[in-house]
Amino acid sequence: MGHPHYRPRRMRHDEFSRRLMREHTLTTDDLIWPVFVHALDGRAPVGSMPGVERMSIDELLREAEQALELGVPVIDLFPVVDASRKSLDAAEAWNPDGLAQRAVRALKSRFPELGVMTDVALDPYTTHGQDGIIDEAGYVLNDITVAALVKQSLSHAEAGVDIISPSDMMDGRIGAIRTALDAGSHINVRLMAYSAKYASAFYGPFRDAVGSSGNLGKADKKTYQMDPANSNEAMREIALDLEEGADMVMVKPGMPYLDIVRRVKQEFGVPTFAYHVSGEYAMLKAAAANGWLDERACVMETMIGFKRAGADGVLTYYAPQIARWLNEG
Repeated sequence: MGHPHYRPRRMRHDEFSRRLMREHTLTTDDLIWPVFVHALDGRAPVGSMPGVERMSIDELLREAEQALELGVPVIDLFPVVDASRKSLDAAEAWNPDGLAQRAVRALKSRFPELGVMTDVALDPYTTHGQDGIIDEAGYVLNDITVAALVKQSLSHAEAGVDIISPSDMMDGRIGAIRTALDAGSHINVRLMAYSAKYASAFYGPFRDAVGSSGNLGKADKKTYQMDPANSNEAMREIALDLEEGADMVMVKPGMPYLDIVRRVKQEFGVPTFAYHVSGEYAMLKAAAANGWLDERACVMETMIGFKRAGADGVLTYYAPQIARWLNEG
């Protein structure tokens, strides 16, 4: 039996023809860089995330300048809050002179062209490490938490943030925040909703980085974050957040949930982002450090996997390194 007239390998023969038929590409425009900012001087390494550091605002500005030069369009801020400023009601979250607010002002003052995004949730500010305000039994109360998130969001908007990203998974918080922002003349502050945020085991290094793991202890977040077994529920969450005014939606974590990314893009066709979370980052770093994987090749393959699934962009701690690789060609 002869070969068919069409031989798929023919187009794979040379680099130029592989480039001509390449279906998905990765550029620096696809990157959002999550960064940890602390109130201390200098930098402090995150032990469970090799290469990631908590930074003072001065150090953050230095890194932001390099990120801009590399072409990274957005930095996402996560504050590391001192234990003395944590409380049951998380009031530090909307302190106009709080760490996140000061970092936003500093970044927008120095680099107005840089997109600045902030995480909106209460877990860095609570003594118990939950994303909301709890009752006597430790259950996170939805509506009182939403009221606190609105105050937090307004304080970020007043500091000059471009994108607010609520990561708490409270019901109705997108609508409440959008209403408050519009009423406060912050109509151009965008909302990227953590719409499908799963109760994942991949968040451990992040909780170490922001200092909430010790507060959380053996408790979990399963009463508000999604069950990893559910896919249809994610579609309902996406629909609700879009109806309430979300400009962009996010799936978190990333690689174990590429099927969700694909469904979101196919069913809604809206700007869709994935978070390549701390545990995913740490696994790649550990394997590369042991010589088990080619780090650059595996990271780039991971990123193109997000794009192939339908993601418009990826939040990843690798963002500056990926940008350097892309700029190198």
